[in-house]
Amino acid sequence: MAEVSVYVAEEMRGTGIGGLLLETLVKESEENGLWTLQASIFPENAASISLHNSCGFREVGRRQLIAKMKGVWRDTLLFERRSKLVGVD
Repeated sequence: MAEVSVYVAEEMRGTGIGGLLLETLVKESEENGLWTLQASIFPENAASISLHNSCGFREVGRRQLIAKMKGVWRDTLLFERRSKLVGVD
């Protein structure tokens, strides 16, 4: 199991680079025997949620007041992706 994050510079958003990065990360994780990936995403980050959903992640819960940003405690959504190739017996 691993926790993942993908950050895309503002000037590169909308170019498809985020999808390429996350798809590559998923592929590499499976090639290295990881069967579960997790990601924490702020609830209002619709682009990141959409990106993760398109790469096979699903929302599994909400963690309340888990991250502090600019002095304000924030909730995050927990997403996970289970491999269909690794860890299947």
